[in-house]
This record gives sequence, structure tokens and C-alpha cells, in this order.
Amino acid sequence: MSSTAFWDETINNMAEDKTDNQYVVLARKYRPQTFEDLLGQDALVQTLTNAIKNNRLHHAYILTGIRGVGKTTTARIIAKALNCIGKDAHNGPTVHPCGICENCKAIAEGRHIDVLELDAASRTGVDDIREILDGVRYKPTNARYKVYIIDEVHMLSKSAFNALLKTLEEPPSHVKFIFATTEIRKVPVTVLSRCQRFDLQRLTVDTLFNHFKNIIGKEGLQAEDEALQIIAKAADGSCRDGLSLLDQAISLSSGIVKTETVKNMIGLADRNQTFELFESLLSGKVEDVLLNIKEQYKNGANPTTLLQDLINITHMVAKAKIVPSFMSDSNLAESEKELCRKLSGSVSIAILSKIWQMLLKGVSELAIAPVQIDALEMILIRVAYSASLPTPFEILNDVKKNSNLTFAAEKKTESATLAHIVSHAAALAENENLQHSQQNLVSFKSPEEMVAYFEQNKKVLLTYTIKNDIAFQEFADGFIKMTISEKISNDFLLNFHKELENATGKNWKIETLRGQMGQTLAAKEHAKDEENKRSISEYPLVKAILAEFKGSKIDLLTRIKQLDEEEGVQISDESETFFDEEL
Repeated sequence: MSSTAFWDETINNMAEDKTDNQYVVLARKYRPQTFEDLLGQDALVQTLTNAIKNNRLHHAYILTGIRGVGKTTTARIIAKALNCIGKDAHNGPTVHPCGICENCKAIAEGRHIDVLELDAASRTGVDDIREILDGVRYKPTNARYKVYIIDEVHMLSKSAFNALLKTLEEPPSHVKFIFATTEIRKVPVTVLSRCQRFDLQRLTVDTLFNHFKNIIGKEGLQAEDEALQIIAKAADGSCRDGLSLLDQAISLSSGIVKTETVKNMIGLADRNQTFELFESLLSGKVEDVLLNIKEQYKNGANPTTLLQDLINITHMVAKAKIVPSFMSDSNLAESEKELCRKLSGSVSIAILSKIWQMLLKGVSELAIAPVQIDALEMILIRVAYSASLPTPFEILNDVKKNSNLTFAAEKKTESATLAHIVSHAAALAENENLQHSQQNLVSFKSPEEMVAYFEQNKKVLLTYTIKNDIAFQEFADGFIKMTISEKISNDFLLNFHKELENATGKNWKIETLRGQMGQTLAAKEHAKDEENKRSISEYPLVKAILAEFKGSKIDLLTRIKQLDEEEGVQISDESETFFDEEL
């Protein structure tokens, strides 16, 4: 044997050994090969299974969902189901592709001549689409159907989409299109209307956990359940992301995937330390907060991950407080349930909502901070200090308790103001009952009654125009004289007349003038609101609050609960009075 032949043979043997021993990542090794293997996509599987069984195959499908939930995998399974010939070369598509015939193997390996996969992210132009369309008219070489799988289809240019439309609407009977995208909103409606759409769901933590545990068993390895739970949560619904993390965890471990290894790998701080940090925030213990952050950062915690953990904990505690049964959720660890039991009874929703908003605001601050750990400390210092501050409701109660002012001196003026508000509410309530006459007809004594009727019947545009673009000069039952703005058209007037006739059963006479507008209903309502605010601002309690918070103002008064003639006018705890407070 010559030296050249010897080296050629040696190199070939080495290449074969390398190919035989080459490691296949878990995401590819355990990629689903049949519909039964697909995780968490029951609706899609059922629809496609029925379509194949009943020979009701659509010519185009579009699959959408987040990365790693199985869009391309599903497309390949559909292609195999359409083209599998089985061991006995049977005819017709099947819901159970054999996986061993030449068509199935070639499709799974991405080398089938009649199943063409196009990455639209790298081939976005109209010329690429025309190249595909040139081959559409030719029948498949080895398969039953010619299948075009276009991944990330939303990346195609506008010209490419336009070139595809006609063929996509009426393709030859031997052609099937399967599109996959993570950005369904970027796909033109003209394309979507020609496809059957399937939304692939995020995988649940339980589904991913069981899948990872099954894979660990098949690989002959061991893993702690908590470690797999952490990976399943970090995957955020993506099977591929989770398998990549599991691959990394296995490489870092020596046969056993441990919780501590996984936490260090993905930058998770110790969960119990984060719980302690959250409790310190609620208690306003700033020094404990800073010491906790320092310790976790030294142990490898990522500031962004730590802030996201605190946001998740805030949501978890709030949900447990509102829905106690949430604490029996199997996705919660025992330590999380214990924290919920401990805090749900002692912290209010108002405090949790305030912390949630401040932490969310901190996410954007952390993204632009030059030093993330310093920014995190400042964010949590702010949260800790604000957590110990009273809520506006508590401040209002405190002012009321500490105020010795009485209302007797101003009782008459206040009573008159409140009586006016109450009478207005009663008038509105009376208007609600007008439509319940024997023939469901009403009569209007004033423009206000007419507007109230239209509001109750959800005539939004009509009501808005009447209130803002019309000034009533005369109003009687069956007759209106009004000044209208230039924006009002004859079509509106015809519609207005028709609505009046439908409501009252009468033929109304309407005289219109164009020119200088008088006072509209909207302007009258605004003036009335301002007058009410001025009256309310004279209440001794309100005066005390405004004096307590310099620069505050009354923004909106929506309801006054009671009028006590013996003790004077009181604003109850349940009153919905809102203040713009500069704290």
C-alpha cells in the first residue's frame, strides 16, 4: 500500500469514528418525531390528526409561537405524515409516520429532495421566492407531496410576500406550504387569510419538569427534583431553551445534576436569601437589605435576575392573598408556600401594588445604569423607605382622627351643596326608569334627560356630539331649536332626528342655526363640576387635608356616602375622593 493510500484510509477512518462518536445535543436527540411526541399542543395535534384521517388537508399552514416550542419540528412531522409510505409502501397520508421508510428518514435529516426548507431570515428577497415558485408546477420526484417549509416567514420582504400570494391561494394539488414564525403580527393579513393558523402554546413548568426527568432517566443520569424545577422555570415555556440549560447542567455536574450547581449556572441567588430580602423590604430595614444584596452579589447573583425574582415574589404573595387556594398549587415549592402563608395575612394589597410598580420601574433603570449592583441598591433603598410610609387611605384616616374641627357652622351651605348633588343623581336614576313604559317610549323635558337616555343606550358618538357641538336655544316635547357647529353634517342631523323619533314615537321639529355657539351641555357640566369642587374645598376635613399636603388639589369627587343631620356632613371612609398628592 502506498503512503498516500495509507493516509487517505487513515483519515477516512478517523472521520468515520468522529461521526460515529459525535455528541448530539439533547434538543436534537430528543426532538419529537411523531404527533404523539409533541408536548403541550393537544389542540394542534387533534386538528391535524382529524384532517389527515378525513382527507381534509389544507394547502397552507402557518405555525406561530415563542422560540423553542416546536414550530419547525411540527412542520417536519406534517411533512412526514403526508409523505410516509411505511414498510409496505401503503398509499395515502398517515397520522402515524413510520420513521423508518426512506421518505421519513430523509425528511427528519433535512435532505429530502421534495421537502424544501427555506430560512426566510437569510433569504428575504423576491428572487428567492421566485426560485421556489419556479419549481411549484413540477410534480414531486420521490414523495407524494412537494412540501415547502419557510421558517421565520415574517422576515420576507413586501415584494416577496406579494410574489407568493397568487400561488399560495391556488397552488397545484401536489404542493403544501408550511410557514413558521415568532412574529405573527408582521405577517400580512393577505397571507394569513390563505392559511390555516395554529398557535403553539408555551409549555407549562410541570410538562417541562416531567420531560426533563424522563430524559435524565434515558441518559442514565441522576438529578435533584428542585434542580429540574429551576431549569423548567428558567426555560420560560421553551422546550429547546430548557434542554440547552439541562445540557449545560449535565456538563457541569459529575453524574448528578444538583440544585446548587444549577443555581450558580444560571445566576440564581439562593431562594431563601431572596425571601429574606423581600421581608426586609416590607419591614423597611434598609441596612438588612444592603447586607443581603452584598452577600448574594458576592455569591454570584445577577442584579437583573435578583430584581426579576423580587417582582415574581411580589406577584406570588399578592395572588396568594387574593386567592388563598393558589397556595396549594403544585408548581410552588414548600418554601414559597411558607412565605405566602407568612406574609399574605400581614401585608396589604396597596403596599404590594406600590412595591410592584416601583420594582417594575427599576427594571428600566437597571438596564441603563453604568454599574448594575449600585443601581439595584438604590432601587431597593427607595422601595424599603417607601414600604414603611403610610398609604393615602391611612393618611386620610389619621388626619380625620387628629382633626377636632366640627361641621356645624357650615352645615347649611354644605347640606345645600350635597342636596344638589343628590338631587342630580336622583334625576339620573329617574331617567333610567323612563324607558320602561308600556310601549317602551320616553319623553324628554330637557336636553339633559335626552342625553342621559342616549348614554344609557350606548349611543356614544351621538351623545358626544350633542354635548360638545350643539348649544340648545329652545327645547320642548317635540321641538328643538339649536345652534350647531360647522363640524355637524346633514347625515348627523338625519340620524339625530331618527333616534329622537324611535325613542319617543313622535315626529320632532328641529330648527338649526349656524354661527356663534352658545354654552354647550359639556361646558355646563364642567362649570357645575368646578362649582362642586369649590364647595367641597370648604369642608373642614378637606381643608385640613389640603393644609397637611401643600400643593395638593381636589381632582375628582364621585360619591358622598351619607348626610348626617345631627353631626353635620361627613365624608365616609368609602368615599371615592381622589387627590393629586405631592409627597
